[in-house]
Amino acid sequence: MGNFKEDIALTKAFIFDVDGVMTDGGIMPIEGGTDFIRKYNAKDGYAIAYALRRGYKVCVISGGHGTLLRSRLERLGVTKMYLNCMDKIAAMDEFFAEFGVDPATTIYMGDDIPDLECMERVGIPVCPADACAEVIEASRYVSEFGGGKGAVRDIVEQTLRAQDEWAKDRRGVLGIASK
Repeated sequence: MGNFKEDIALTKAFIFDVDGVMTDGGIMPIEGGTDFIRKYNAKDGYAIAYALRRGYKVCVISGGHGTLLRSRLERLGVTKMYLNCMDKIAAMDEFFAEFGVDPATTIYMGDDIPDLECMERVGIPVCPADACAEVIEASRYVSEFGGGKGAVRDIVEQTLRAQDEWAKDRRGVLGIASK
């Protein structure tokens, strides 16, 4: 393991938790209790879609669930997601095996106690600024941004810049070029 900047220059994959990472952790149940409304950061979403277009592997592993969450991730292009997941290690192992990803070249961003075991298994554990104390202590990098407030964009952009992959095209989230 080198220094942080050297290691992110070798990154091939990202794994993200959802609630508290891609969101600020707030959820509003929809009538009937089968789904939730979450607030996402558009810049985080763009960074995920952009990384996927540049060929990075992106996986989402979350205890969260709902059709709105699945729809959001699908719109970004995320194809490997484990939602309502109670065994994050098994999900990670399946992701690594299916895509031939080396945990040493993987970034995992989590924010709370259920993420700690996953963070121990990757080369680059990171977290939002407002993660719990144990996760901050386990992280090699703590974003200056909170969950749902740009932390995902921060780590994706830093990683792609380190590999000279950032801002190579001007397409939006859906892959449509801007004028």
